[in-house]
Amino acid sequence: MSGPGGVGKGTLVSRLCERDPSLWLSRSWTTRPRRPGEAADEYTFVDRGRFRTRASEGGFLEWAELAANGELYGTPWPDPAAGRDVVLEIDVQGAAQVVERHPEAVVVLVVAPSAEEQASRMRKRGDDEDHIARRLELGVREEEWGRRLAASVVVNDELDRAVDELASILRSHREPPAPAS
Repeated sequence: MSGPGGVGKGTLVSRLCERDPSLWLSRSWTTRPRRPGEAADEYTFVDRGRFRTRASEGGFLEWAELAANGELYGTPWPDPAAGRDVVLEIDVQGAAQVVERHPEAVVVLVVAPSAEEQASRMRKRGDDEDHIARRLELGVREEEWGRRLAASVVVNDELDRAVDELASILRSHREPPAPAS
């Protein structure tokens, strides 16, 4: 699951994982501080030194420095229980790295219904106006890039509908193709 900041990836992934217990959500690492009201397990919050050490040891499937705030984000190599499908909640830069390493990965791009709604979501989570402006500017390029990477695009306009669409996309990738007649 990929997309620009503020499109609602976290909310969608959380709902999808609640609905489908065979999914395993990989928790990303970040050097950014925890947002007000954000769960302590939303990310593994670390300092730059610890993050850089992990990265230099090859401990991440993907990682990047986010241009909008200079913070580091990365996905540790997934280690799910047998029979579970891995879900990554990552930015477009990370999705490109994953696809480079795993071309079979299914990328779903999540977009907000409008830039105004995207900005509103970032305000609700406590982002300041300068950060929001940088993320919206970056988001335009991320969305263009993400559309080229993605197998599917989901507009997160209505939560239940968007989760239903994600579940349908997931089913279509899990089901074997119909035999040729």
